[in-house]
Amino acid sequence: MILSLALALAAQEPQLDCDNAMSQMEMNACAGQDFEAVDAELNRIWPGLIAHAREMDREIDRRYDQRPGYEEVLRDAQRAWVTFRDAECTWSAYGEARGGSMESMSYNACRADLTRQRIRQLTGADQPQPEQ
Repeated sequence: MILSLALALAAQEPQLDCDNAMSQMEMNACAGQDFEAVDAELNRIWPGLIAHAREMDREIDRRYDQRPGYEEVLRDAQRAWVTFRDAECTWSAYGEARGGSMESMSYNACRADLTRQRIRQLTGADQPQPEQ
């Protein structure tokens, strides 16, 4: 009963028009949706990145190289990056609007921006392309 009521109420909520968000509440919600979308993209490409790291690990001659493999280093780097991203964006949001109504918008916009940058880093899209 409660679940069907919650679903019915959710179905009645108007869709956000993030291109024309007017209120701070709408802008906060849109920034949250933007972050969720770009985070989903990062999660979508992650298995391919891990698979590639595992392929590179298979080429390591462990008789001579006992250092951590590509997969382990990638996972460690990503964990550290997530910690950095969230702390950096907290710092940024505090500087812009600590305690204010736009703090969450600033925080989520920062996380979305840094996540887009990270996707470009991980996919090599931010590398200079050779001239033709």
